[in-house]
Amino acid sequence: MTTKQSSKDFPVVCLGGSAGGLDAYIRLLKHLPADMGVAVVIVNHLRTVDTRLHEILPGITQMPVQLITEGLELRPNHVFIIPPQRDLRVQAGQFRLEPISKTRGWSDVITIFLRSLTEHWDGQLIAVIVSGYDGDGADALCGIKEVGGITIAQKPETAVQPDMPASAIASGCIDFVLSPEDIAREIVRIASADQPTVGI
Repeated sequence: MTTKQSSKDFPVVCLGGSAGGLDAYIRLLKHLPADMGVAVVIVNHLRTVDTRLHEILPGITQMPVQLITEGLELRPNHVFIIPPQRDLRVQAGQFRLEPISKTRGWSDVITIFLRSLTEHWDGQLIAVIVSGYDGDGADALCGIKEVGGITIAQKPETAVQPDMPASAIASGCIDFVLSPEDIAREIVRIASADQPTVGI
C-alpha cells in the first residue's frame, strides 16, 4: 500500500510545445537539477516526422531521457518523450499510447495528456506550454488549476513561435508567464516546497 502510494505522489511536469519547442526544452532542462524528484514529460506537438528529442536531450540533462513506450512506468528524475502520431494518457501510474485521434489539422495531444493527468494522477501537476503553432493544451489548463495544479506559459517574446503560449495565456488559466530559464526556477521552487499549492 505504501509503495503504491509513493509511486504516484511525486510531481509531474508536462512540457507541451511544437515549432521552436526544442529551443525552450534545452533552455529549461539546463536549469533543472537531476535529483529534484519530478517526472518531466515532453509532449511535442508532432504530426508526421519522427522525434529526435530522445537523442538530443541526453546531452542537455543528467536525467535519463526515454522515448515513451506502451506501459512504461512514470518515475521521478526522468525525462519522457512522446512518440509521434500517438495520443498519450496515464493510467495506474503507466503511460498508455493510442493511435492519434485527430488525423487532420493541428493535433490535440497536449490537451489529451493534460486531461488524463487531471483524472489519473494523484501528485502535483505542473503544466507548461512553450513555443509552438496553434493552441494545443490551452483547453486543458483550467482543468489543471481546478485540481490544484500549476500552469505556466513561456513568455511569448522569448519563444521562437509565440502562438501556443499566447493561446495558453488567452485561456485565462495561467499562473505564471516566464522565460524558459525562469520556468525552470519556478519548477524547482514548486518541487521543493512543502505545500506547493499554497499561495498559488
